[in-house]
Amino acid sequence: MEYNRTKLIELRRKLHRFPELSGQEYDTARMLKKVLTSYNPDTLVEHLGGNGLAVVFEGRDEGPSVLFRCDMDALPIRESNQIEYKSTVEGVAHKCGHDGHMAIMLGLAEAVSNDPPARGRIILLFQPSEENGQGALRVLGDEQFREIEPDFVFALHNLPGYPEGSLVLKEGVFAAASKGMINRLYGRTSHAGEPENGNSPALAMADIVRDLTFLPQNNSFEDFTLVTVIHSKLGEVAFGTTPGYAEVMATLRTYSNRDMAALTDQSIERVKSHASRNKLKSEIDWTEEFPATINDDEVLQTIEQVAEKRGFQTFHISEPLRWSEDFSNFTLKYPGALFGLGAGENHPQLHNPDYDFPEDILEKGIAIYFEIYRQYLK
Repeated sequence: MEYNRTKLIELRRKLHRFPELSGQEYDTARMLKKVLTSYNPDTLVEHLGGNGLAVVFEGRDEGPSVLFRCDMDALPIRESNQIEYKSTVEGVAHKCGHDGHMAIMLGLAEAVSNDPPARGRIILLFQPSEENGQGALRVLGDEQFREIEPDFVFALHNLPGYPEGSLVLKEGVFAAASKGMINRLYGRTSHAGEPENGNSPALAMADIVRDLTFLPQNNSFEDFTLVTVIHSKLGEVAFGTTPGYAEVMATLRTYSNRDMAALTDQSIERVKSHASRNKLKSEIDWTEEFPATINDDEVLQTIEQVAEKRGFQTFHISEPLRWSEDFSNFTLKYPGALFGLGAGENHPQLHNPDYDFPEDILEKGIAIYFEIYRQYLK
């Protein structure tokens, strides 16, 4: 497994300095293309699902197509770290470690170029727009992707709270399903001194906040369910006005896709019921929808075998992670697995302003990917 570690760290830090939000990964894609082209892949596909790109290395003989995927986008979070490669974009930073995930894939690309597959093909996918849940679906719906469709899919995510370089594995559901619910209530505005001439959505709004929050406690769900009200708005700051408009936004979260379907239906029913009782018009929209990420048993066994062979420290978690990953759209369609790569037991948590991807785990990330690649294609 040969790659230039010094060059890889320089690339990671460059990616960190110039982060781009979901759907805006233009310079990131150009930077990646320049590096990947130097490894002479058999195929390079651009503009996958927007700003995504993929490289393919072909083997001489027939065999499976194995895809490894990383994410490209940053977060709208202001960085608090005082580091020499600090983000140069105000209010935007790689606070989920996607810069590190891309660096691992670049290291894998270099290693594969130095030791190409004997059979089948390896696909390295750099996917845009993971944070808003749109990138995977756009890639899967892109006609270009049909030309490089895989048989197996793999992805990793760094996980603070576990020893550096350890593997975090989970049978079945690895990461939760989630979706954003946007409820809009329309009444009638009036003077604050004559509220009887209007129709305020205030009481309906309060009932919806309460009902959605306590909805998971009705015991009609198979597993963990959670509703978190994340924003609400009633009218404007105008003391002479009775409001006629309100919004309630909430995140729905479950461990199973079946529970998510039931939670969605029940949430809609509650909102419409309160709106109807208060003679309000209601609108419901959805955003950032992530299915549950479900690992394939046989694929997970392959990772376990590779980990044991290479002496990786492993942790088998009993509960899925509560956050969501749009790699779930790949595992719904292809046998695959998402697993964790320990970022350090005391490392700052993901999405925190002081988080930075730990470069000491780059080698472990490349190594586990390379061994999985060898298992299937060498």
